[in-house]
Formats: sequence, structure tokens, C-alpha cells
Amino acid sequence: MSPLELELRERIASDGPMAISDYMSLCLTHPEHGYYTTNHPIGGRASAQRSGGDFITAPEVSQMFGEMIGVWCMEVWQVLGKPHPFSLVELGPGRGTLMRDLLRVASALPGFLPAADIHLVEISPTLAEQQSLLLSQAQIKWVSGIDALPAQPTLVIGNEFLDALPFRQWVKAQGDWRERGVGFVDDQLSFVARPATLDVITLPKDHQTQPDGAVFETAPARGALVTQLADLFNAHTGAALLIDYGHLTSGFGDTFQAMRAHEYVDPLEAPGNADLTSHVDFAALANTASDNGCVVPPATTQGAFLLSLGLLERAGNLGAGRDAAIQNQLRDAVERLAGPEQMGELFKAFAFGAPAALDERWPGFA
Repeated sequence: MSPLELELRERIASDGPMAISDYMSLCLTHPEHGYYTTNHPIGGRASAQRSGGDFITAPEVSQMFGEMIGVWCMEVWQVLGKPHPFSLVELGPGRGTLMRDLLRVASALPGFLPAADIHLVEISPTLAEQQSLLLSQAQIKWVSGIDALPAQPTLVIGNEFLDALPFRQWVKAQGDWRERGVGFVDDQLSFVARPATLDVITLPKDHQTQPDGAVFETAPARGALVTQLADLFNAHTGAALLIDYGHLTSGFGDTFQAMRAHEYVDPLEAPGNADLTSHVDFAALANTASDNGCVVPPATTQGAFLLSLGLLERAGNLGAGRDAAIQNQLRDAVERLAGPEQMGELFKAFAFGAPAALDERWPGFA
């Protein structure tokens, strides 16, 4: 039994079943036994072994992903009037691969890099160490949260950051929506009911047609992040681009999942030793951003976003005059990033910002 499971048992014995959000927070960010604080989770091209880690993110598939994000940042910076200085912020920057590729392509735009104060929001000591090595040529500031950013125009990017923020689950039972928690059944970690119930005003309109056992997920932590960023943008101008897997319309279903060694595992198995995530409800986040005074273009798929920014053209430039092996690698990378059967449809791109001048120009969005 792991040390973290022992602590979970003590807490549950003392306080009763815990919310999934609390379980997730402990498993991922516990200072001594948390997954992100003790592991090397990401495999891919920046790792010693491409198949290493527990999962591979889009920046590790190809340099083109980070380059397209760089194009987005450069265009939005110009729409905002080329502020100098401004904060260039990445949430949960992994190994630093995306930022490295972004900075390389951004060097082509005069004035962008000299104006950029680069901040990485990171809580993992192991990942921060890798970022410092990969980005050793850049002036980087590490912060633990949005509240540590300076009061100035800000561009924020985040890839697979929202999915790892804690969320809650609600299960329909005899007309009520009861919270699902984590407790013990027959001395095993198990999903159990908690006394909390959900106000139906929070649910999609078709909630009454859902059968008993239907699951609805809420994520107050994600909404709080969007609200915090919206306040920053309204005060000082700025925009955010968040890419993650999820759905464009609020709906029902259990999306809680765990990943270890590139395979799905039971989220309650070996706490602290697997990545825990859930799908992002982008419709809910769009409403939050809009309610807080931001301009919000319609969210789109990762595939449509990348293709609109010039993914195919970039692949063609990289492959020009290269041998067949390189060209095949580039084609495979384009398919993985933008293909409907790969990341292209499952992953979504979501943006919001202020001021209203952004309403007319959102690169990558319809």
C-alpha cells in the first residue's frame, strides 16, 4: 500500500467519503507523494526515450504544434497594439517543448521577443527542472499561479492544462443529482455517494430525460481560472488560448480517466502513480468568460484551428527538398495533430480575451 493511500484512508476514516475533486488534488499535487510532484510524466521527442513517460502531448509529436501556437501569439499581440512590455504565459508547460518551438518561430517578428516577459506556471519540481534545461537560452520566470503575474497586458497559452484541474461528479438517483465521492467498500477504494446534491439550474436542459445512473460533471476550478484570467484581461488587456480534449456542448457522461505507461488504468488504483484527468466542458467555460466581460470566439477543433493557421503549409516548407523518410514523418505528424481519427477532433481550441478589438480578429477561429 502506497504512503498516499495510507493518508487517504486516514482522511476518509476521519471525515467520510471525499469529493473526487479532493481525491484528484491529493493524487496529483501532494507535496511528497503527488503524481506531478514526483514523476516524469511526459514522453515524446524531448525525452531520452520517445516512448518514455506515461503519455505524449501534442508539442512532443512535432515542432509544428508549438510553431502554430507561436503564430497565434504573434497575430494576437499585433491586434492588441504590440504592447511593450507584455507577459507571455504558459500554463502547465510540460518539458518546455511548446515554449521552445514558439520562441523560435516568434523570433521572426520584430519587437515580439524583446517585449515579452516569459512566465511559466508550474507546480512540478521535476518538470520545472526539465524546462530550465530546455529553455536555458531564454529569460524565464517561474510562478505557481496566475495571481503572481505582473499587472500588464498578457497572452496566456495552455495545452492539456484544464483537464488536470480538479472536477466533481454528480449521479442521478430517483430524480436528485447526488455527488459521487471516493470512500471504501470492503476495504477497497471505491466510488460512493456523498450527501451533497446539485441544483438543477446547473444542468443542461435535457436533464429530466436522463435515466438513473447518468453522470454530470462540473469543474469549479476551471471556471475560477477563466474568471481570474478575465479579470486580468479586462484590467490590462490580453487573451488566452487553451487547448484540451473535451466537448463543445455541455452533456452527460463519466469522463474520469487515469493514464500510466501509455495505457488507461483504474483511477482509484495506486493513488499518486497515474495521471488523472477528465474531459473539459468548453461550453461552460465560454459562458464564464462571456459573463466576465470577455470576447469569446466560437471554440473549434484542434484540427480546424491548426489547419487555419497554416499547418499544411508549414509541413510543406519543412519537407521541401528532404528525403522520403522526413516527408513521411511530417505527414504522420500532420495526421496525428489534425486528423479526425487522431487528435484533430477530440481536442478543442478555446480562446477569450479583452478588449473588444479582438472581436474582429481571432486567428485560427471562424
